[in-house]
Amino acid sequence: MPTPSLPSRASVKKGTGAKKRVQAKKRRKRGFFFLFSRIVLALMIAGAAAAIWLFFTPSGNDMRYLMADTLITTQHRHWAKYIIGQAELDKRVAAYQAQFEQMGTEKDTHTIAPPQTEEVNEADKPLVEIEEVSGSGYHGYVLTVNDPTKIRLGVPAKRGKGEKVSSMVERTGAIAGVNGGGFADPNWKGNGFKPIGVVISQGKLFYNGISSGASTQIVGLDKQGKMIAGKYTLQELSDLGIQEAVTFQPRIIVNGKGQIRSQKEGWGIAPRTAMGQREDGAILFVVIDGRQPGYSIGASLYDVQQIMLEHGAVIAANLDGGSSTVLVNEGGEIVNKPSSEYGERYLPTAFLVFDDPAKVDIPNIWEGLRPQDIDPGKK
Repeated sequence: MPTPSLPSRASVKKGTGAKKRVQAKKRRKRGFFFLFSRIVLALMIAGAAAAIWLFFTPSGNDMRYLMADTLITTQHRHWAKYIIGQAELDKRVAAYQAQFEQMGTEKDTHTIAPPQTEEVNEADKPLVEIEEVSGSGYHGYVLTVNDPTKIRLGVPAKRGKGEKVSSMVERTGAIAGVNGGGFADPNWKGNGFKPIGVVISQGKLFYNGISSGASTQIVGLDKQGKMIAGKYTLQELSDLGIQEAVTFQPRIIVNGKGQIRSQKEGWGIAPRTAMGQREDGAILFVVIDGRQPGYSIGASLYDVQQIMLEHGAVIAANLDGGSSTVLVNEGGEIVNKPSSEYGERYLPTAFLVFDDPAKVDIPNIWEGLRPQDIDPGKK
């Protein structure tokens, strides 16, 4: 019989090497699945621990409601129900509304010093000053207008659509501008042309969205430059000599006292705009950026109130915030970082500052229009 041939040394080495590679591959595979299962297990444990903390501890409940309040201020308000439930969401919104209404009823008794003469004012300080401010999780600016009589309420140039504040500033020759009141904003895609409540510019009622005899929360200035904020009827505003005003809420400082007691009542974290006044008459606009991790998440109304108090405000009120928040310098230069993914929004109103407001022509683009005739979603 023929003697069977033995495998060569090379073929033995080759077979052994292939077997080792297969075994190594299996070990790597087992190692991957082992690591993956441990990661999944760790995430499940962390998730369970987070859920227990959020729902069963006082600090967790505080965080849960802060998250819900933050969502309430965005276009995704309905998501808050997954955090606190629909019933609690409805209850929370109603409670805030009732609180805001109450915050607008105390009679304001603050007085201001008359504006300095133009010659003294120019020699002493500039008309406008911009200061950066920051705190825990937020970054923003304080615009100080040292002569409140230099402020006018700007409105869009054309019917049917709002206007960017930067465009209003550039078009009118203003030296600064800040977004003003709210507006009907279906699905957060509104055209910015239908204001909420009332719009008063140069002492004239430009837009009236409230019923006869009803009151509304307004933020504005009278003819002497005194800030008016709170709940008023149109007749009361006329009696007060209101000069420039929009509807918005809440009033956060009255008679030098903060109305928001703590962060728990701060209505979440968001981009913010607010207006206040010092005893010397200077107007303060606080503009806080938000919804931008790594730069500025946003501020609560309590944060804004405290900034106002630290800067000497004796009265202050919230203005439209969120993606509308914007501060514009002379020439239409945007100072802050608006949070809207589409850039600066089209708005119905803005508080504008002028060297000589008497020369500014701001026509009423809503003249002859009824609120029910305006489609806020039409592009």
